[in-house]
Amino acid sequence: MSEKDILLQSIKDYLTPKMLKYALLPFVISIIIMYILFFIAAGIGVEQLGTVHVQSAQTTMQNGIPHTETMEAELEGSAIMKFLMSYAITSWLATFLIYIIGGFLTIYLSIFVAIIIIGFLTPLILRELHLRHYQDVDMTGYSNPVSAIFLALKYSVVMVLLFFLFIPFYLIPLVNIVAINIPLYYFFHKMLTFDISSSICTKEEAKQIEFFNAKNLRVKTALLYLISLVPFAIFFTAIFFVIYLGHTYFLEVKKIRNI
Repeated sequence: MSEKDILLQSIKDYLTPKMLKYALLPFVISIIIMYILFFIAAGIGVEQLGTVHVQSAQTTMQNGIPHTETMEAELEGSAIMKFLMSYAITSWLATFLIYIIGGFLTIYLSIFVAIIIIGFLTPLILRELHLRHYQDVDMTGYSNPVSAIFLALKYSVVMVLLFFLFIPFYLIPLVNIVAINIPLYYFFHKMLTFDISSSICTKEEAKQIEFFNAKNLRVKTALLYLISLVPFAIFFTAIFFVIYLGHTYFLEVKKIRNI
């Protein structure tokens, strides 16, 4: 089956009622919850811009004995803050930055939420593909809860280390966009391929597929990751990612087993 045929078949499978049910319900609920939390947090942040905490201490000498008086107060806007927030352009700029930064964080957080949900739905989706197209392929699988948790922690640690490793590149325009996404893509690629391979084939077959199809798999997961960076896209396309890569793994297993 050519790559074009795999893509077309994946789209057809995705548009079936059962797959659309898997795709829409959990992600719609997740995105509503996440964005409600985001706007609440952002609103609190904007309100705090006009509040300044002031603490001062004054020491006086009385009969040769030092006495210290401390004063604390919450001021609704210092002179600088009042100045900034009193002008429409600076007030708008501060609010804009809060929502833009928060928006980006929400997008990245949505990727992690989608990966978690994918982990729970992957076996159901792959079994559906198995019934539709690959009944001649025995779904052996090699994962268990302990190994899955261990690998998830391992990939998380590596991702965090990569974040620190690329810190020098975060201040370079354009380069910083690539640098900040490499750790996230690493985690995305590892978790997605593990979830699918561990449900379909043996551990030895998974290693063989990864070795001989490394470039092809990276290209596919990189494209899927780029799609996931589009706001809201991950919530509606995550199930398609599983279907698309699921077809890839089923076909490679058929080649290995000469079915």
